[in-house]
Amino acid sequence: MTDAQRCVLCSDCIAECPVGAREIIGQQRTVAQVMAEIRKDVIFYDQSGGGVTFSGGEPLMQPEFLLALLNQCRSEDIHTAVDTTCYAQAELVRRVAEVANLLLCDIKHMDSGRHERHTGVRNELILDNIRMLAEAGRRMLIRIPIVPGFNEDPENIASTAQFVRSLRTVGRIDILPYNRGGLEKSVRLTAQTQDFASLLRADPPDSDTMEEIAGALREHGFEVKIGG
Repeated sequence: MTDAQRCVLCSDCIAECPVGAREIIGQQRTVAQVMAEIRKDVIFYDQSGGGVTFSGGEPLMQPEFLLALLNQCRSEDIHTAVDTTCYAQAELVRRVAEVANLLLCDIKHMDSGRHERHTGVRNELILDNIRMLAEAGRRMLIRIPIVPGFNEDPENIASTAQFVRSLRTVGRIDILPYNRGGLEKSVRLTAQTQDFASLLRADPPDSDTMEEIAGALREHGFEVKIGG
């Protein structure tokens, strides 16, 4: 048993576990080490037209490492995408967008108050950065995680569609059904407010709900993909 409130991530329990049942998730790597892994799949990128997606977590939390990888991929003609919340300083978002081929930008809710209650931050910075990217002509896909009881209502979907219509570089929206796979990890890592706790208990949306939302977005002229 582990008391998450007292754990200081010293890793002593990993060293002492006699059956190797514990491990640290995530390892430190250099740019050269990561690029060596990326190059192993270049033949598949060439055949599929795909490339490398940097996600997380939030890749902008390690900006210089991310930028170094993006620049190295660019020098080797490897297509790159960055999956981000866009919750970062505008200058950082701009620097990343200048070297990435594609930005996958999340919009969780258009109402800043509800966004703050459920995520801990307001959404003005996120929306401003997305506008900035569009005005700069950067290629983007908008992704909406659909969480019942939070953002699946018609009003929010319509408001989101109206905002995205103003972005001239966006033609497709991916809607992602919420899944509870990260529930236990989220409980360990995040302070428990009542609003956040209720969000964690949400059930994944059913296929009819996802199709209904996709249809509503298509009526606004978007290509819509369920999943992504």
